[in-house]
Amino acid sequence: MTAPGPADPVRTAALRLGTGALGWLHRHRAQGVFADGATAELAEPDSVYKPLAELALAGSLVVRDASLPTAERDTAGDLLDFAWDQLRGGDLLYERQLRFPAMTDPLETYVHFHRAGYRHEPLQALLAHLTSLTSYREYEHVPNRRMAVANATRIIGVADRTDWPARTAATWLGTMPEPWTMDWMTAYHMTHTVFHLTDWGAQPEALPPRMRDYLATWLPVWTDVWLEIEEWDLVAELLIVDACMPEPSFEPAAWRRLAAAQHDDGMLPRDGRTEVADEDERFDDHYHTAVVATAAASLVLSRLGA
Repeated sequence: MTAPGPADPVRTAALRLGTGALGWLHRHRAQGVFADGATAELAEPDSVYKPLAELALAGSLVVRDASLPTAERDTAGDLLDFAWDQLRGGDLLYERQLRFPAMTDPLETYVHFHRAGYRHEPLQALLAHLTSLTSYREYEHVPNRRMAVANATRIIGVADRTDWPARTAATWLGTMPEPWTMDWMTAYHMTHTVFHLTDWGAQPEALPPRMRDYLATWLPVWTDVWLEIEEWDLVAELLIVDACMPEPSFEPAAWRRLAAAQHDDGMLPRDGRTEVADEDERFDDHYHTAVVATAAASLVLSRLGA
């Protein structure tokens, strides 16, 4: 009999966390649907549109990495089909991009479906044109979101004119500042810089060597801080960053604590303080944590060779 290896506790925790979170998202997917007659204007884009995009992200990573069991990969495919159907097979994204040519969120949403094999040819053609325009590429986003646009551009296969070193240097992480100045919002910006630079762990070598060294030193410290105050959503994002590194640390204690915070039904609370109320509020308050938990589990299992 082979003795358990050091990665086994992480593999066990990630598998439990990912299957539970993905199942919870699937069972509650109908709580995130558009009202009849939704148009490209989307007066409240964060209410349904953004959650659908994040569901698609989680589903696309599960499908891409193929590290979760077959049943969970089928569940991820169902979530992708559900979200694609809500977006009218991509027509809603196309109409929104056509109506608002400077906005980049249709591209940032479409990329998750594209990663999973979905295509909308009119939108693809429109994006090929728009991404050639300076006004589109230089839209006034915060630096890490500009990297999201650049990553989406290269993933969907249109011409990538991004100066990646310059884009990276413009971010908080790119300057490698005093690590004790990290706060809650900066932490999210930092994580997304890594996500987009590496395409959610697909290209860990894209992290510049000095950035790798900086993260190798300080990521465990930041993770300990957010574990201590039970910010589970951010902890999950930090564990994704670790999985995006060329040499992840796979910290067992962090994975065990995150998995222990998960409820029996698969819901992972965003923190240790938010009250869990009725089902609608549970979805609104905690769906994002389930998304990042699913992504973290998929990535770490893939890196572990599960």
